[in-house]
Amino acid sequence: MTGPRARRPSRPEAAAELRRLWAPWRARYVRKAAGTGERCIFCFGALGAAARRRRLVLYAGPAALVMLNRYPYNNGHLLIAPRRHAASPELLTPADRGTLGEVLTASLAVLRRALKPAAFNLGANLGRSAGAGIADHFHWHVVPRWDGDTNFMTVTASTRVVSEHLAASFERLYLLFKTLNAALS
Repeated sequence: MTGPRARRPSRPEAAAELRRLWAPWRARYVRKAAGTGERCIFCFGALGAAARRRRLVLYAGPAALVMLNRYPYNNGHLLIAPRRHAASPELLTPADRGTLGEVLTASLAVLRRALKPAAFNLGANLGRSAGAGIADHFHWHVVPRWDGDTNFMTVTASTRVVSEHLAASFERLYLLFKTLNAALS
C-alpha cells in the first residue's frame, strides 16, 4: 500500500516508536509505588514549615490534605486526599467525604485565583490496575488546563512541558491556602 495511509503506523507499532526521557530521580517514586515498605505519602502527623515545603503540603486539616503532585502533568497539579487511610471513597465516613468535597471546592477557587486556568481535569484512579500510583490511599487529582497547553512537544516528542518550578508553585499557592486554613479546618 502506498500514500499517507501506508506511513501511518498501527497502534502497537506507534508504541514501539515512543521515545524515552530518562528521569532517574523518579526511581524513588517507583520504589514507593511498588510498596517497598516506605510510608504512605498522605499519612503524616503535624508538620513544621520546612517539612511542609519539602513534602509540598499546601493544607493539612484534621480530615483532609492538599499537596502539589511531585510529578505533575501541568503546573498547579494538586493531590487532595482524606487523612483517613482508605483505598476508595466508599470506605470513608460521610463526614470525611463531605470535608473532602469542601476542600476540593476551596482548592479549585485557589487555583482559579492564582493560576487563572481555562479549565480543569478532576479524577481519581482507584486501584493499581486503574493507574493508581498510590493504590492504598484514595486521592483526587486536580489538573489546571489552559488553551494550548497541549503543544507540539507532547505530540512530536512525547514530552510534557511544565512551565513553573515546583518550589515557585508551592510559594505562590501556599500563601493562598494559608488564608483558607481557618475556613477549611
